[in-house]
Amino acid sequence: MPMPYGSRGGMAFSADELRVLRRALAAALQPTHRTTAAEPGYDADGAQEVQEYLRLAEAVDEAAREGGRLRAFLLADLARYRDALPGSAHGYLAQLQEALAAGYDPVPADLAALRLLCARQRGPEEHARRTALLRHCERLAERSVRARLRALPGGRVADEPTPVPAPAPQPRPKAPRTGRPVPTPGEVFPPRRKPVRPPAARSA
Repeated sequence: MPMPYGSRGGMAFSADELRVLRRALAAALQPTHRTTAAEPGYDADGAQEVQEYLRLAEAVDEAAREGGRLRAFLLADLARYRDALPGSAHGYLAQLQEALAAGYDPVPADLAALRLLCARQRGPEEHARRTALLRHCERLAERSVRARLRALPGGRVADEPTPVPAPAPQPRPKAPRTGRPVPTPGEVFPPRRKPVRPPAARSA
């Protein structure tokens, strides 16, 4: 039976399981060719071969479930160490590094716990190690948040520049015709003349 290899979804196969897996892949690549025709101990209609494929598929499913259980146990153990801080600092840091190696994204509680551990008085080497782990977890948490925001419909990251629309083209002023003088403002807007009042009629 395949066994889960770590908590990152890896699996370990035996030699017989690898042989069945190779034969299944060959059958998938060449479905019209009988992969057991030249192998002794197999029936002609391939019933035994099909049964081995089914058993291997069930074993792979069970190994995947076992890997999920191992990951859940690892995260639960990490939470227990985190809740027992600061007395469980050594075990928590070890569990956190193992979880990070398995693809774990730190949560806000992990960042708060690391900041607490960095604030405690320790030797310079241990303080530098905890600070580096905190910075690494902050980068991972920020990347995880950005990925979730981008996955949302129309989601954008706050510090990403907003695209600015290009300005509309402005009409260019017409150039004056060559050979013709440019009119002065007085010619364009002539002064208004005062109306002439008629002379008053003479009395008889």
